[in-house]
Amino acid sequence: MSWRVVADTDLCQGHQMCQGEAPDVFGFDEDADQVTVLAEHPDDSLRPQVEAAVRYCPAMALAIESGPVEEEQ
Repeated sequence: MSWRVVADTDLCQGHQMCQGEAPDVFGFDEDADQVTVLAEHPDDSLRPQVEAAVRYCPAMALAIESGPVEEEQ
């Protein structure tokens, strides 16, 4: 099953906890003061770190969606 990382930038409060948990997946836009997703479809080996980032996000702005991956055109 494929999966992807989703960040709701309207909910993000700029705590940057996600960067501590999964720095290869999450970045931070200083100007906008919110999370950026560096890897929307990260390697499966990073899933535990992404799950921790989702779990510990104080604003609940992160999610993992499972399902078919749409091809970018």
